[in-house]
Amino acid sequence: MKEDRMPAERYVMGLFSDEDQAAAVAADLPNTPWKLARVHSPIPSHKLAQVLKVKKSAVGWFTLAGGIIGFFTGFLLAIFTATRWGLIVSGKPVVSLIPFFIVGFEFTILFAVFGNVIGLITQTDLPDYGGLQHYDPRCSGSHFGVLAACSEDGQAELEDYFRRKGGQARVFEA
Repeated sequence: MKEDRMPAERYVMGLFSDEDQAAAVAADLPNTPWKLARVHSPIPSHKLAQVLKVKKSAVGWFTLAGGIIGFFTGFLLAIFTATRWGLIVSGKPVVSLIPFFIVGFEFTILFAVFGNVIGLITQTDLPDYGGLQHYDPRCSGSHFGVLAACSEDGQAELEDYFRRKGGQARVFEA
């Protein structure tokens, strides 16, 4: 009985010291037989984000929603506690709005931080336990890494491709 085996997949990372070279390789990889798997950058890179067509993050909306909810929560909490205690200070009304803005502001900041953390956890799929399987520590310093998948037969050709584009090649086993 003949058994069809899929060729083993290899991952090769091209390491570039220049952002433009990494962006050019990431843009060119879809036109090659290899598959772009991931890109690592030591800094936020608009060039790489543009090449990869990364959508704008929704984390800011979580922060804004948290801030708005916090503002009204703080304001209503201050009004609620003032009406429960009924403290009259210098003949002013029990519910005086201007001092309650301070509480509203503090709650705005607090809930905006909560919203931001919730947005980061939900939108970035944190924690990512499998993300560092194919990672080179040099990508945390001064290199940009472009990870591509290829068949076992095409590994040498992909390594040569990265070297021709001005980078170094690192091979990861499956």
